[in-house]
Amino acid sequence: MKRLWRSMPLRLALMLVVLFGTVSLLSLAASYAFTRAAFEQSIRDDLAQDLAGFRAAPSARAVAALVQAESKGTDPDRLVLSYVTRTDQIFGNGAVGRDDEGFHIISLEEGRAELKGEYLALSARLYGGRLTIARSRAEIEALQPVFLNILWISLLPTVLIALSGGLILARRSQRHVEVIRGALERMTGGDLGARVVTGRRWSDDLLRIGTTVNGMAGAQERSVMALRQVSSDIAHDLKTPVQRVSLRLEALAEAVEDGQAAELVAQTRDEVDEISAVFQSLLQLAQVENGALKEQFAPVNLAQLCQTMVEVYEPTASQRNQTVMYTGPDEVSVQGEKNLLGQLVANLIENALRHTDEAAQISVAIVQTPNEIILSVTDDGPGIPKSEFDRVTQRLYRLDRSRNTPGNGLGLSLVDGVARLHGAKMELNDADPGLRVIIKFAT
Repeated sequence: MKRLWRSMPLRLALMLVVLFGTVSLLSLAASYAFTRAAFEQSIRDDLAQDLAGFRAAPSARAVAALVQAESKGTDPDRLVLSYVTRTDQIFGNGAVGRDDEGFHIISLEEGRAELKGEYLALSARLYGGRLTIARSRAEIEALQPVFLNILWISLLPTVLIALSGGLILARRSQRHVEVIRGALERMTGGDLGARVVTGRRWSDDLLRIGTTVNGMAGAQERSVMALRQVSSDIAHDLKTPVQRVSLRLEALAEAVEDGQAAELVAQTRDEVDEISAVFQSLLQLAQVENGALKEQFAPVNLAQLCQTMVEVYEPTASQRNQTVMYTGPDEVSVQGEKNLLGQLVANLIENALRHTDEAAQISVAIVQTPNEIILSVTDDGPGIPKSEFDRVTQRLYRLDRSRNTPGNGLGLSLVDGVARLHGAKMELNDADPGLRVIIKFAT
């Protein structure tokens, strides 16, 4: 086990697990921070859009009516709308109070007291009163347990599986490495016939190493065998002549009795005996060596939304002797975000009121067909030249005659953007006289 824990495959597995875990944690932390910031920014944007929608109301009474209408059926645990008029009348589904401990939100529903939880709020003075819109941070706070669950559900099993897989691979690899090591030890011990026995389940890298070791062992064995054969052949071939020389020297020694010659013969016999001993030793040695924002969409009653917006703008229109009316069914459902769709309708009505003269008529209509839902806002004002249709949806673009009127050139740009987000298409048509803005929602 000690060798197993020190094996390269397990170390690589541990390194990959650590690397994967670190990257996953960093990615998850970045995703959590980004998602949390995106949620919070989305709530702030929603608050700003909500406030902008209420700012479009022409009077305090219109704001109060709009707040009262929007707060009906709205859960104060999710969204709090509060409008306190200059006479201290409160409209909406909640009220904001403050004491030494900070701000508190009190529900106006019967039987409800202080609302718990944290809220992001936006407040502004409007027609002498104070409008407050607060959205719950519950979705943001719910992100942490969700991401922790993701961490435990995804990362921990992955780490355990990776470690288990690494351990299994390390054990298998260790067995294969032991086969190679054993073969090398036998070769080192003189067993030139030792080979690495590979199998079908061997990995390619170890299989190549085993094949290479076997090839090296075969070449070494052939070289050694060739050398041994040469040594043996030399020993065999020279053994007989050396023995013959030794016998002749022995006969010569018997013939030479005394003197210098006898001494030379004796010395030569000794040298030949040594040569013979060397060859004998070679022969004996030779014998020994042979062994790897649309998620928030929900059904929205577009007809009811249009009716509400018409009611909101009726007081303003009446002051200029203008008429705002709605024609169409009482219930038409589209998939979308309610506040954005409300902003779309409000912008169209407000543009029509702003760019028409007194006694103008503005019509908000919905027509439902099998394939689409058509929302149109039509006025009988001066309209827009057809040559400008493509340009009026550009940001900050305004007609020359509109530069002295209130506005910023973003109304139709926002309408076009909201329509695109909802998969709808905006069209501008000449109402002759006036302008007709058409929004087509696919069903």
